[in-house]
Amino acid sequence: MSKSFLKNTDAVSPVVGVMLMLVVTVIIAAVVSAYSSGMIVTTQKVPTGSFDCKISNDGSWSNSGFSLSVLSVSEPIQTKDVKLTTSWVTTNKDKPTERISDTVATIGLQHQLEGKYSNDGNSYIDHYGTVKKLQSPLGYGPGVQNTTADFTKVTINEQNYGNYLLTAGTTLVAKPYGKDATTGGYGIAQDKRYEYTKGNKYDPKTIKTDEMGGILGSKWYNLRPGDTVNVRLTYMPTGSVLFEKDVIVE
Repeated sequence: MSKSFLKNTDAVSPVVGVMLMLVVTVIIAAVVSAYSSGMIVTTQKVPTGSFDCKISNDGSWSNSGFSLSVLSVSEPIQTKDVKLTTSWVTTNKDKPTERISDTVATIGLQHQLEGKYSNDGNSYIDHYGTVKKLQSPLGYGPGVQNTTADFTKVTINEQNYGNYLLTAGTTLVAKPYGKDATTGGYGIAQDKRYEYTKGNKYDPKTIKTDEMGGILGSKWYNLRPGDTVNVRLTYMPTGSVLFEKDVIVE
């Protein structure tokens, strides 16, 4: 009987060895498969934050605009790394059978500001005659150098989208062009509400766009209170969505 016992003991070792080899082979195959299929990747930290957005259009330039407020962020975010996209569909209020839509990605899109313009229609000339490029939406407050939350002041270069940070308290602003019946603008007269009016310094047919056009598209003025605009912030290094909201036009 002892011989039988010894014989059985000798038979265990090769079985265990084969099992171990199979386990190791399976583990190696799983690791190789994970690498080849891209399952193992280097993760990049994605900033987070909370934001709020407001869009208004009451038919006049003075009471219409776009603003996006940064309520909080996990860390300051470079605007050059964030794509702001808006999209919307509405019915032409003057032609109910006509549907109007627009989708705009604002990165790299320049707009007009009230003031004296260069011949190319894309530049702002300050009081010293210096031509400066503008990029909407303009930044105000924390995260923007040489400016405060005073939306009536423009420092131009530092406020260009792409040149400032998104941090708690930063506000992104766009306003339609408008001044008076002489210079032209948006809804400058009661009988011209919801219209751009040609003046001696502004003609929407010859000038590329203005701040609101830069954010919402060239036909943005067809939007009315109650319409919905989808607003999205995408962190481009990872493709992650920082903010998305269907904003009701006021």
